[in-house]
Amino acid sequence: MKRILFTAWLSAAALLIAAGAIAQTPPDYPIRPIRIIVPQAAGSGPDIMARSIGQRLTEAWGQQVIVDNRPGANGIIGMEAAAKSKPDGYTLLLAVPSALTMNPYVYKQLPYDTFRDFAPISQAATNTFGLVVNPALPAKSVRELVVLGKARPGELNYGSFGIGNQTHLAGELFAAATTLKLTHVPYKGQTPAVTDLISGQVTLMFNPLPGTAQHVVSGKLRLLATCGEKRDSVFTEVPTMREAGYPTVIITGWSGLLAPAGVPREVLNRLQSEVARHLLSPTMKTTLAQQGAEPVASTPDEFTAFIKSEAQKWSKVIKQAGLEFTQ
Repeated sequence: MKRILFTAWLSAAALLIAAGAIAQTPPDYPIRPIRIIVPQAAGSGPDIMARSIGQRLTEAWGQQVIVDNRPGANGIIGMEAAAKSKPDGYTLLLAVPSALTMNPYVYKQLPYDTFRDFAPISQAATNTFGLVVNPALPAKSVRELVVLGKARPGELNYGSFGIGNQTHLAGELFAAATTLKLTHVPYKGQTPAVTDLISGQVTLMFNPLPGTAQHVVSGKLRLLATCGEKRDSVFTEVPTMREAGYPTVIITGWSGLLAPAGVPREVLNRLQSEVARHLLSPTMKTTLAQQGAEPVASTPDEFTAFIKSEAQKWSKVIKQAGLEFTQ
């Protein structure tokens, strides 16, 4: 009799545990609006990607997706907000390399940990970096820019999205490769940096093409070179930095969707599936190509492995270039 009662107790306990596990995985997700935190200003490349994904999720699930821009401190403000959010699937994060894979090696202390505080969902896209200048600058090629810079040492300045940002590191790599003396001007995100480049407050910048392609086409900016292994599929007439004679200045941007650590795997998988369907659609492929980007739509495991490899790569670059900071 005791054995029978004990067996019954174990069965009941197992059912309760199973019921609890099921309750923790919302079967009807989502049932209320979703927020995507973007650690960049409105109008930036990551913001555009987040709004595109948000529109697709809204249409697919009938729940509003709100983009919450939290620019500043090289993405740290937005990253911290996302890391401290409730892991219920209703707060997401659209992040870029600087915040995820560079900040940990640039800053001595951060209010978040890339691998402890976030659950990767999917890499969204890769994008081409380009060297863009204000069209008033009397340089129509990288060679002419270098000649001008050496004739006016210290007078040329370049903008970035913040200290330690990928756009900053790109400028430092270019300065090292060309032995130019450039003045760094950090901004709080992409939008103010590009705005000042267009107005002539800064003379050049290494920028992801999705955030500047329209300005290049309109003539507000001049694209001197792209920074990929091959020429961009849209700006085919523009040479690469390798072709310009600087093979070490190879830079690729990317963006990805994450959630606070602890979100149920079923929710992550559902998000990944819908986001991948959007990114790989013919319309989105064409839109991204026009912006100098390509869709990726990786799985959570694939994106996790990619982030780790990027962190290893950039940690070496930062150390070898002496770009470690104490802020």
